[in-house]
Amino acid sequence: MTDTMTTFDARRGMYTANKLKLGLFCQNASGARLMTKVPERWSGSWEDNVKLSRMCDDAGIDFLLPIARWKGYPGETNFQCSTFETLTWATGILALTKNITVFATVHVPLVNPIAAAKMLVTADHVGQGRVGLNIVVGWNEDEFGMFGVPQRPEADRYPYAQEWIDVVKRIWTETDEFDFDGKFLHMKNVEGNPKLIGAERPLMMNAGTSPAGRVYAITNCDAFFTSTGMMTFDEVAGKVETFKREARSYGRELDVFSDGIVVCRPTQEEAEEYFHYAAIENADWEGVELRLNRRATSKKSIAPGAMERADFEIERERWIKGVVGRNMIGDPDSVARQLADLHFAGLSGMALNFVNYLDELPYFRAEVLPRLERMGLRTKVRATA
Repeated sequence: MTDTMTTFDARRGMYTANKLKLGLFCQNASGARLMTKVPERWSGSWEDNVKLSRMCDDAGIDFLLPIARWKGYPGETNFQCSTFETLTWATGILALTKNITVFATVHVPLVNPIAAAKMLVTADHVGQGRVGLNIVVGWNEDEFGMFGVPQRPEADRYPYAQEWIDVVKRIWTETDEFDFDGKFLHMKNVEGNPKLIGAERPLMMNAGTSPAGRVYAITNCDAFFTSTGMMTFDEVAGKVETFKREARSYGRELDVFSDGIVVCRPTQEEAEEYFHYAAIENADWEGVELRLNRRATSKKSIAPGAMERADFEIERERWIKGVVGRNMIGDPDSVARQLADLHFAGLSGMALNFVNYLDELPYFRAEVLPRLERMGLRTKVRATA
């Protein structure tokens, strides 16, 4: 890797000229993103992660974005019960790939910033500048309880995250020892070596949904990750422009990313039939209800305990329609058009999910990527021997 490849512009571009960045989301977790009982659902095993990552690397996929999950949802499938920790996962995947950007997703309340800074530097050297950082403040109180770490009041979550990233950045850049005395963090004689590749920080992403979260993403990060699940393309365009306008008010430019579940088949009918089979007929509704209960309890939007049946039925319908991501269901022309329209609405990239990535990515690569190339949104990947 040359010095020019370790510039920040190269990191932000993920070392490609693709106008629409494409990545995979949640491959480090069993079940990935869809709570389904179908036997072909994603295993999340290390062997499958390695095969998939190399397949993505060969296909010119831009990035891999893992989910930080510490505890599954024990319905019929125990969804996401087996999940690789993302800092070590990213380091391993970077060692086994050549071009793709690999993110680590870090719960800042659960990982000491000195440890995180060192781990990210290690991953950065292993990947020669290809590591990225996805910062999350966390919401799942059930997971926080495992660590014995109480959730901070909402008003303190992003101020803490600000101190956390300030410490990390100083470790990456300062050559002398320093003390840090903030509201939350109090550290003495801090140092960290070696430094990052090319002394350029990794690409950073955040998905905060609150006003404080958006300000944090705008002032600290390069990419903002947001849901577009049930929006029209005009609504997506309005949302993206709002984020970009807010960023410009701070004198910054911000890329906006989203995610979605892809079911692509030769015909629209085949795609819709499979989605209905996997996401509705064979949904793990016990797991879905548990997740919705945890989320609602964490947000204090309902009283702790079981969600009212009427509320669950409403959320169930939202779940099917794309509450956890955008559903892109169709033949190759339809899926390519939907991805293109999302880009034209202002999105810089999409993190994609499949029921089984290894089974479905080859068809997506063969049929959808060439269509995006012909639209001028992707560059053709040079064949390798």
